[in-house]
Amino acid sequence: MVELETCHQLACSLPEVTEKPHFDKLSFRVGGKVMATLNRNENRICVKLSDMDQDLFCTFDRTVIYPVPNKWGKQGWTLINLQHVAEETLLDALRAAYRHVAPKKLAALLPAPDDNL
Repeated sequence: MVELETCHQLACSLPEVTEKPHFDKLSFRVGGKVMATLNRNENRICVKLSDMDQDLFCTFDRTVIYPVPNKWGKQGWTLINLQHVAEETLLDALRAAYRHVAPKKLAALLPAPDDNL
């Protein structure tokens, strides 16, 4: 389980991430683009992943990490249930979203992804 505040801190720990309201959610942005939205009411975060990363993360447990069930899911938007996800998995997903959305110069600041997900 990951607390909302911990999720918030993890997202904001990535280089040059900013926060901005996004409808009834809080968005995390890099380079002006949304990489994730936090839904405090539903205790989940939605991250923007590449197709490959979405497939990889959704293999863990589709009750915990799963594509948004509409056209947004087909564009990489992926929901993560904070009540059941491990903090390390969440951080890996946030980093993957960051790498997918951030300008290349910023994405290069993150450590290389662990091939042993």
